[in-house]
Amino acid sequence: MNEGRPAERTVGAIARLTGVSVRTLHHYDEISLVVPSGRTRAGYRVYSDGDVERLHQVLMYRELGFPLEQIATLLDDPAADAMAHLEQQRKLLSERIDRLHRMVAAVEDMMNSKKQGVQLTAEEQTEIFGDNWLGEEYAEEAEQRWGDTEAWKQSRNRTAQFTKDDWKRIKAEGDALEAALADGLARGVAPGSSEANALAERHRAGIETYYDCDYAMQVNLVQMYLADPRFTQHYEDIAPGLTQYVHDIVVANAEQQ
Repeated sequence: MNEGRPAERTVGAIARLTGVSVRTLHHYDEISLVVPSGRTRAGYRVYSDGDVERLHQVLMYRELGFPLEQIATLLDDPAADAMAHLEQQRKLLSERIDRLHRMVAAVEDMMNSKKQGVQLTAEEQTEIFGDNWLGEEYAEEAEQRWGDTEAWKQSRNRTAQFTKDDWKRIKAEGDALEAALADGLARGVAPGSSEANALAERHRAGIETYYDCDYAMQVNLVQMYLADPRFTQHYEDIAPGLTQYVHDIVVANAEQQ
């Protein structure tokens, strides 16, 4: 008997159609923003096609960030300049987009820091480690080579807790160790001697800042120093022959354990 008549759109039906909650629809009705045109015999709100169109307009303006009071003015006041309001909203949205882009860049910086296990900005990394700091490059390569090892997991967990002051201390300790190693080389401190063994132990302790390092792993590391030109160059820049010297004192110390 309802043939030819549109289906009655109750609050529940409109909520399912638009994704707007029933509570929100009731609120829009209470503030006269979107008022259902009719009622069922049982007294339930019924929305017409025009009501639904108005609701979609409200949702569009809400998506653009307009407050409800301003939306009501735009929809009900013939004198309201919708174009001027939209131009203003476009300006506000553009400013918001710029802020969001800056936030995305900041989040990406933090993600890179997390990935490297260094809780520092790029500027702070340069400040502490110098202009030739290749932390990101080393971190990506290390993850590819050792990402499934327990040592890698330990390193990520430990470095995630380090503060800027921690990194400054670690850098200072590393510089002091390298200076002591260069001094040992210059003075001819023999591998296997007690003094050389103490240097080897300082080297291993530095590694254990990041992960547990036994003697076998330490030996593997100094062998990598000789095999990887980047590590070799680092030590050779400090003192010619230092890469081989570090290797030799570590191996000699390990053999005595």
